[in-house]
Amino acid sequence: MDSLPATVDTEAQAWHGGVVSELNATAAALLGLLHEGPQTGGQLVSAARDRFGSFFSVTRSQVYRELPALANAGLVRLGKQGPRSSQQYVITAAGKKAFKTWLAGDPGPDHLRSPLILRLVHASALTAKQRAALVDSAKKVYTDEAELARNAAKSADDPYAKAVAEFGAARARAVLKLLDSVPTS
Repeated sequence: MDSLPATVDTEAQAWHGGVVSELNATAAALLGLLHEGPQTGGQLVSAARDRFGSFFSVTRSQVYRELPALANAGLVRLGKQGPRSSQQYVITAAGKKAFKTWLAGDPGPDHLRSPLILRLVHASALTAKQRAALVDSAKKVYTDEAELARNAAKSADDPYAKAVAEFGAARARAVLKLLDSVPTS
C-alpha cells in the first residue's frame, strides 16, 4: 500500500483488505467510468476526453499510473486480455463503495487549472504578434469546444449529462469573451 499515495490517502477507512480513505479526483473519474463496464486504459482515456474534456482533463499517463494503484488497492481487478496486449479493468465491489463514498463527500474548493489563462496572465511578456497568435489559436479551440458542447447538450438524454454539457458550452463562451477582451496590440 505504500506505493499508493497519488491515488489514495492511506490513513483512514478500510475498503478491501487494505486501508483506503479518500480517492483523488483522477482515480474517482476512472472508477466512475468503469461503472459503465470493463474498459482498457485506452478506452478510459478516450471516454474521459469525451465525457469530461470541457472541465476535467485526464491524461494517458495519469490513467496508466492510476490503474495499477487502483488494482493494488483492490478497487479494480484485471479483466479480459484484449487485442494488442490491451488489458481490461473491472471495478470491484470495494471500488464501487469507494467511488460512492467519494461521490457523496464534500468536494472541497474547485480549482481552475488553465494553461491558456496562465499564459494570458503573463501575456505582457509576449510580443504583439505572439499575443495575437495565442489569442487567435485559442479562439479557434474554444469556438470548436463551444460547438461540440452545444451539440452534446442537444443530444443528451440524461439531465445530468445535459447540464454538464451546457456548462461546457457556457465555459467555452466565457473563455471566448475573455479572449475578446485581451489586447493583442
